[in-house]
Amino acid sequence: MKHSKFLALSAAAALAVGLAGCAPSAPEPGESSGSTGPSDETISIGTTTDVVNFNPVLGNSRTDSWITNLMYPHLLSISEDGTKEAHVATDWGYVDDTTGFYEIRDDLTWSDGEPLTAEDVAWTLNAVKRDQAPGTFYGQLGNLDTATAVSDTRVELTLTQPDSSIIEEIGFWGVVVPKHVFDPQGSIAEFANDGSDGGWVGMGPFIMSDFQVGQHYTLERVEDYPLVDGGVPGPAEVVYRVYPDVNTEILALQSGEIDVIANALPPAQVEQLSNTDGLQVIEAPGLGYAHLVYNMDKPDLAKTEVRQALAHAVDYDAIRTVVLQGQAVSTGSSALMPVLAKYYDDSVTEYEFDPEKSRELMEKAGYTADASGDFPVSFRLIYSLQDSVTSQWAQMVKDSAAEAGITIELQGTERNTYLAQTSEGDYDIYAGNFAIMDDPVTNFALSYLPGGAINYTHVDDSDLNALIEEGMMTFDEDDKISIMREANKIVHEQVYDNIMYTQNLFFAASDEWAGFISKPSELLSIVNPLSLASAHPVE
Repeated sequence: MKHSKFLALSAAAALAVGLAGCAPSAPEPGESSGSTGPSDETISIGTTTDVVNFNPVLGNSRTDSWITNLMYPHLLSISEDGTKEAHVATDWGYVDDTTGFYEIRDDLTWSDGEPLTAEDVAWTLNAVKRDQAPGTFYGQLGNLDTATAVSDTRVELTLTQPDSSIIEEIGFWGVVVPKHVFDPQGSIAEFANDGSDGGWVGMGPFIMSDFQVGQHYTLERVEDYPLVDGGVPGPAEVVYRVYPDVNTEILALQSGEIDVIANALPPAQVEQLSNTDGLQVIEAPGLGYAHLVYNMDKPDLAKTEVRQALAHAVDYDAIRTVVLQGQAVSTGSSALMPVLAKYYDDSVTEYEFDPEKSRELMEKAGYTADASGDFPVSFRLIYSLQDSVTSQWAQMVKDSAAEAGITIELQGTERNTYLAQTSEGDYDIYAGNFAIMDDPVTNFALSYLPGGAINYTHVDDSDLNALIEEGMMTFDEDDKISIMREANKIVHEQVYDNIMYTQNLFFAASDEWAGFISKPSELLSIVNPLSLASAHPVE
């Protein structure tokens, strides 16, 4: 079996993250998005982290994606149920089992006036593969042999083996960069693209004009953007402003200092802000989940019984009720979430919160509790301090584990430190969120194959590997569903991943702006390129 498809090391492969809410959907082609045309106004957006990489093939934080997505296009977009939609590509699919293709639009130009062609797409794919640019994009390309521009508008991909997911996943997760700008720089993996050599060249609704680390990132409107209704983005400028946490962002929104909060609202704030004059709360569908992952490189956690004991030492219902305010639902401790209706298997059920069962499992694993009932092991759990929801439930995980005699030490850090720890495997337990888990085969390959970009358990299970590889090479949908359900049962039984809940997310904005187009997840939400390009001041 080959496990080379997902060798990238990036914590951003799918980073995270009900009350009824208004959830606008993308307009159908030719349908008006409600834009009143371009304005002279600046839209200000709050974020809690700085940009780590301006090179969009390397981004490893949400802020990286929020900003670079405004400058560099993806071939495909995504709908509320995870299906892919046209964007730069107008058609896509397979010529045969080992040849894929994209047909792209012929009316797009880079901000310096050069046309965007299939050669840019092919060069980007080949360069990321060649230079092993660490990130989600590279993680999708293991089965790519080469990409070739067979015309100005058609790219064909030759694959090393059949892969039934690669075309849609590359189309959605991969970006396109201008060959004439990036190629002269040498390795695409080493090009900072920080504007120091004369600025940026992109093909999005906005282009970076200025930034100051820890303060702001300013992008100016591109006057010709055919992907938005009317061809010209609404705001004259987009400014991302950096704040220490979501609560500070909320204060800035209420005072009028910013117009939008990019981060998802803490559940406890949703109802209050929904009823606040001058504000609107917009819902984004959830295609991701929150989870706990146990690092099997640690000898104690390599034992199945210990992982099972930890899984039964979490009070999932209390977390969803207290922290998520009832805005989250169980996935049945399943990586095949209910939203993926064709794949969902209701025979896989949530781990029961049972401290006594946890104790029995710890004893079965060879541990003996002391006189106070505590076992002689402890586990360090990492999480991001900028993630207010996870910060709350991490404490609840610690407290419920203590009931089972298991000690958990919490280590919350600044988000970029947390991402670095994740990449380095510097943790016993990882607590976090994946924002978009849209394709089961790709999700499992990334999460559970050896070398997978988000294989934070560090699992290498030959039976599971074989099923995932079989799923990758299976084009018949019914057969693929059956295969992935079997793979999911292994993940569940062995606790290679502890999926805690899924939720729709809520985002706040000033009601002085309209036209937002909500997309799934915190990664896209109402700050996706189409949404910000369609936003306009209320007259």
